[in-house]
Formats: sequence, structure tokens, C-alpha cells
Amino acid sequence: MIKSITDSAVLNNGVEIPWLGFGVFLSPPGGTTYDSVRTALDCGYRHIDTAMIYENEADVGKAIKDSGIPREEIFVTTKVWNDDIRSDNTLKAFDTSRKLLQLDVIDLYLVHWPVQGKYIKAYQALEKLYREGKVRAIGVSNFLVHHLEYLLPRIEVQPVINQVEWHPWLQHPELVSFCRTNRIQLEAWAPLIQGHGAEIPVLKKIGDKYGKSWAQVLIRWDMQREVVTIPKSNTPSRIKENSQVFDFELNAEDMAAINALDENKHVADDPEYFDF
Repeated sequence: MIKSITDSAVLNNGVEIPWLGFGVFLSPPGGTTYDSVRTALDCGYRHIDTAMIYENEADVGKAIKDSGIPREEIFVTTKVWNDDIRSDNTLKAFDTSRKLLQLDVIDLYLVHWPVQGKYIKAYQALEKLYREGKVRAIGVSNFLVHHLEYLLPRIEVQPVINQVEWHPWLQHPELVSFCRTNRIQLEAWAPLIQGHGAEIPVLKKIGDKYGKSWAQVLIRWDMQREVVTIPKSNTPSRIKENSQVFDFELNAEDMAAINALDENKHVADDPEYFDF
């Protein structure tokens, strides 16, 4: 059982990543992101997920620096955006992200989307960063099985993570199986179904049983499915609430009820049809 906010998954290269992280997708640059990250760190989160395209890396970096928490205690992820992938600009983009984050070493660097005809070269640039010790781990985001099947024979350093839209409506059974077989840790973005979890009666019913919110139920379900999860919020009370998921465990019946919600339904961009 995952019992603490600092409990971690061990990636295929031995690096540890906390099961629960704090995401800043669509978090406005400036004070909003800064304050939210500071709140998250104060609540005990030690895993922060950002990206170049979010335009808030500088605020994340400043919040981490101002927190006074030792650098080695915080796991930081960022990602190379499609424009830089298309223009073969991955290495320069990394240097920009590193400066904005005020970090010498990034814990995890991801290829944000599988830009057709370009993602192999982008990933090979990540391999260079990894060999040079500028990143502790590298991986991908929004890669489906066929993307991974094309990638793996053409690279030397195995991705440690595949970060995808994953929630009860979109459980990707084939992708889950492929990633586990190839020792690639699955990580969920949009784990709270972009708020749509509030519309699912069974989640409230299960939450009432444990004295928890529907969002806490979803986060706990993720972790019991062995999926790293990065909920986001800019509301201090919700940031705190989302961290309070380590004092209960869903039973088999409740897990099965949530598993049964799969509809292969996206609430965000589908990698098969995304406009890169």
C-alpha cells in the first residue's frame, strides 16, 4: 500500500519518482503558478510537473528555490514542445527550460508529443542529455502503442515514463500492458477527467463510504492501479485535499466499479488526431 506523499515508484533506470505529483498545466504564469507550487510544497508534494508550452517554468523554478526545501528532495519534470521538435531545436529548448527553472539538472525530460517524422530525432537528443548527466531520466508523453513500437528499436536508452491522458473513462488497456511489458512507467495527466469526475455518481458514492471526495477517490484509484498521477489545481484547499489520499485504501469491489467505467473516451486531445 502506498502510505505517504513521498512514496515513490522506481523507474527502469533506478531513479525514484513520487507516485503523487502536482501539475501546472493551464496554470497562469506569474503569481498564480508561484503561489500554487508553494502551497503544494507546503502540503508535502515533492513532485512538480511542468512544460515549456505552459509558459510557467520560471514561476515553478522560483517557487522551488524560495521554498528552502533541499533540491534533492524535489522531483521536477518538464517537456520539449512541438515547435522545437519540428525545428530540431531540442537541445537549445532544454537549455532554456533549465535556465527558467533555475536548475542544474532536470529530473525528468519528456518528448511532449509524438510529432510525426521528428520524434525519433528529438528522443535521441534526450539521450544525449541523459548521457551528459543533465537529466536524471528521460521519457515520452502522449505516445500510443504504435509510436512506442516504432521508437524502441531505434533508440538506446529506454524511456522511463509515458505520460498520457488516463482516467476511468480512458484506461488504455493495450497501452498499459505494453508499457508494463517494456518496463515503462505509466503516468496520468487529466487524472480528474478535467472536473468531469463530479458528474459520475459512483465516485461520489464510493467517496461517501470512505469520507473522501470524488477527486480523492480518483487519485487513490490511480495509485492502486500503479499509475503515477499529477492532479492540478490553483485552489489551496483543493491542493491540500488532493494530497490527503494516504489514509485509506479502496477495496476490490470499489476498484472494480471504477474500472468498469472505461469508455475509451478522451476529454482532451487524442494523439491520433492531434494537430502538431
